[in-house]
Amino acid sequence: MKHSFLQKLALGILAAIPCLTFAQDLRERTYYYEILEPRHEPKSQITGFAHERVKEKLDRGLAASLAQDGKSVYLSWRLLEDDPESVSFNVYRSVNGKTKRLNSRPVKQTCDFVDASPNSEAMYWVSAIANNKEQPASSRIEVKLSDLSAPNYTSIKLNQADIRAGKIALADLNGDGAYDYIIRTPASNVDPGNPGDLNGKTYQIEAYLNDGTYLWTKDLGQGIEPGIWYSPFIAYDFNGDGKAEIALKTAPDHVKRNEQGRVDGGEEHLSILDGMTGKEIARVDWPGRNDRYGNLNRQNRNQIGMAFLDGKTPFILAARGTYKLMVVDAWMLKGDKLERVWRWDGDEENPVVRSMGSHSMICADIDDDGRDEIILGSCALDDNGTLLWSTGLGHPDKIYLTDIDPARPGMELFLCLEPWHDNGRGVCVVDPKDGKSVWNIGHKTFHVGDGMVTDFDPTHPGLECSATEDKKGGSTDKYLLTSDGKKIGSGNDVPPCRNWAWWDADLLRETFKGDDNRWGAGSSSGGRKQSIVKWKAETLTEGIEGDILMIADVVGDWREEIITALPGELRIYRTNIPAKDRRVTLMQDALYRNYIAHRSMGYPQAPVPSYYLGE
Repeated sequence: MKHSFLQKLALGILAAIPCLTFAQDLRERTYYYEILEPRHEPKSQITGFAHERVKEKLDRGLAASLAQDGKSVYLSWRLLEDDPESVSFNVYRSVNGKTKRLNSRPVKQTCDFVDASPNSEAMYWVSAIANNKEQPASSRIEVKLSDLSAPNYTSIKLNQADIRAGKIALADLNGDGAYDYIIRTPASNVDPGNPGDLNGKTYQIEAYLNDGTYLWTKDLGQGIEPGIWYSPFIAYDFNGDGKAEIALKTAPDHVKRNEQGRVDGGEEHLSILDGMTGKEIARVDWPGRNDRYGNLNRQNRNQIGMAFLDGKTPFILAARGTYKLMVVDAWMLKGDKLERVWRWDGDEENPVVRSMGSHSMICADIDDDGRDEIILGSCALDDNGTLLWSTGLGHPDKIYLTDIDPARPGMELFLCLEPWHDNGRGVCVVDPKDGKSVWNIGHKTFHVGDGMVTDFDPTHPGLECSATEDKKGGSTDKYLLTSDGKKIGSGNDVPPCRNWAWWDADLLRETFKGDDNRWGAGSSSGGRKQSIVKWKAETLTEGIEGDILMIADVVGDWREEIITALPGELRIYRTNIPAKDRRVTLMQDALYRNYIAHRSMGYPQAPVPSYYLGE
């Protein structure tokens, strides 16, 4: 891009002052400059161990619920990406060794079925029919009619009755094709801006199989403070052996906290745990602290991610920094050995990327080269560990990558920016390929702290974009915009930004309402129940209890489950609303799966797929 004399002068001044940040404290003005062209020497692409893409081998995910009539059994199962378009299904029930096919014609329109004449106890399974030939049967599930109730959920009892999970990861730990649960307890959190923990509290990581079997607990010790930014972890099959590992930040037992309850020095590691035993199988250094990150608050912002940097191999990303310097190390788990393939140091690009980080990261193929790139916030890294682009807009509190506007080719990236912006770009959409502007809100904003993209209103094409300003910036304004940036709502017309789920039979997404009549209920730690509702319309399901940890397509057809935490328990709620159509499980969309993988670290964001999903 060409620059005027004044622009070149500004760049020169910025380059000469490496400590200048683009996002100052909230009390100060924010300085920004749009720079889209990276400055780096070309690097070669990397090659991992995988000869073909490492994928989870999912089973049918057959699940049973009490049907809406209160007496029938509702069955739901996965459509898989390897299924031919013409695939259909037979549904079977076995009682006392006698097997009966329940469907008179193969089930093809949907991936669900209602057994209107169930037995008190029975075994169910489904078999796919492909090329006029019935395929091997799915795993069987045992259903006791007396165990089914509304709302429908599966309960996972925790190892201790008095603990509550605060974070959760989903991964197949034993290779049986079903998702298992890795949780972090307790649910409390200390943010970097608040006083540290003075009570010696530690976090534990625990693992449970999908049937509730308890596997192991790992205490993270005094060297890991009880806060989101000190304890990132994710789970995935990183070495391609068919079973997931857990990647997390750890510290040795001898690392202690200071008199303020903070860890301000000592060793820090990226560790890999065996998913079935919790045993550490590999360990390397975490990106180290230094004054280039800023004060202790800024130094202790850590994230962890997963990206297919060569399009085949799942690499682990260990990241430090958000508001000033950012550093990312990319690691490959080859067998039980970690090999670093590159390090990206944001100061090499200074000042283009300083303070451009967000509270999560998104990894996806955004430039159509078959390899994943890494969106850190207002900047993106190429698969080879070089800067791909930077908007120069500063720190976004929320970032969403998906096909927001179906009339525009490809995906879009929605940014909700914390820094004050006079230029009308505090809420904006950019092209993820190059970071260039697509549309902007067009007026000054103050600390936009939350946002969401989802289709809840069929009268407007594309996904609606909502954003809310945080009172920390002196404003609580809310905005609702169309997929192409037209303002269509404000104030109470703007839906909540958190906790949306595809729950009923249409493609509009649903939100939550508490029994205190508040919209956007996010937790019920005080005993409050929630309902799943259409925005300002009918209630679909009542009685959802617990803190919402995850919304994901865990079992059944493509619609999502709600995973909540209660003392001593996880609950996985699922819909019993009959489907109208079918689609491949969302967990086999690479972008959606990446959102789910990253949900166990950083601030929560609702998952979205790489394609347009709306009316």
